[in-house]
Amino acid sequence: MPPVALLRLLPFRLLLAGLALLPLLRGAESVTLPAGVAPAMSRAEIERGLKSRDRALYLKQGWIRDPYLMLGPDNLYYLTGTTPNPGDPREQSDPYNIGLGRESIVGGTVQVWRSKDLVDWEYLGTPFTLEKDSWHQQPGKLVWAPELHWTGERWALVHCPKLKANLSLSAGPDLKGPWTHPLGAKLGEKHDPSLFQDGDAWWLLWENTMIAPIKKDFSDFAAAPVRIDPAGSRTNKAGVTKSVIGHEGATMMKVGRKYVHVGTAWSTDEGRKGSYNLYYCTSDKITGPYGPRKFLGRFLGHGTPFQTRDGQWWCTAFFNANVPPLPRAGIETRDLSANAHTINQRGTTIVPLDVRVLPDGDIFIRALDPAYATPGPDEVQQFKP
Repeated sequence: MPPVALLRLLPFRLLLAGLALLPLLRGAESVTLPAGVAPAMSRAEIERGLKSRDRALYLKQGWIRDPYLMLGPDNLYYLTGTTPNPGDPREQSDPYNIGLGRESIVGGTVQVWRSKDLVDWEYLGTPFTLEKDSWHQQPGKLVWAPELHWTGERWALVHCPKLKANLSLSAGPDLKGPWTHPLGAKLGEKHDPSLFQDGDAWWLLWENTMIAPIKKDFSDFAAAPVRIDPAGSRTNKAGVTKSVIGHEGATMMKVGRKYVHVGTAWSTDEGRKGSYNLYYCTSDKITGPYGPRKFLGRFLGHGTPFQTRDGQWWCTAFFNANVPPLPRAGIETRDLSANAHTINQRGTTIVPLDVRVLPDGDIFIRALDPAYATPGPDEVQQFKP
């Protein structure tokens, strides 16, 4: 019997129920969640939270690191990040894979989702894969920390790991290949590359933190790179003194007339010990000098500060820990220095931010959810209230 005829025999309600499940079957998500993994919040919870801006919102389940969320040229939200390859069974069997080492679940594709309301997500597939879209002759097997940027005419995509970093441009306004790589080998080895647009100029940030302008056609750097660090230094319990903003996940914002340099570090300044946090510093010039390192939010490491259509600031967050998520009750006073811990569920969470221009022109940024808003007892740096 033809498939169409079979559909005619199905009860109408059953058919509608089956169609409703189709979006959940696309991409890296599955209908049945692994044991212990929480489902994303309901539409009602997310819509209330978008208005109240007082709580973190768990938008979307599915294994992801470094979620990058932006408002596209069509006024829709685009989400990508470090993900497994589509259909990898380890999303079910190993839901809290930390994404590192030989057992890493990380794949070689850039998966993308799109949403009009931050609730329902349309899966756009894998518009970029290492196998067919990288300029490297031996492209490797991993895509780390991809970011999507709209240049006004086409899409720009950056990703690492360092040895196989890419800066790629779409042929036109559609988010798909063929991709070109005008910088090619000139890009060099770049850990966590990030793009920032300042007026008509584009800048590339990488490591923690180098920054350099890019020519308008993205064919080369327009000037030599400059290192930007916050003023001052700090010393951890092991006696190691650091002046950098963090160790990875650096991005740039502009608020008012100030450039805001955002970076990621573990609270203890030791690898995978404590909470994975965001910090920031500000400057009148993009190349510095920058002021002291300030606390932005706990459990927000390698998150993306972004604005919703109404101009409000939020930041993405994700599961990055060695053990399953901790309950948030009492987390503000809990010392997490013994291991890598988080309260974030596996998936994409967004946290509201308080972003203000102060009377002296400087910038204040802080997470609004109390569980993310204060440094924990394990924080190596002492911050002013």
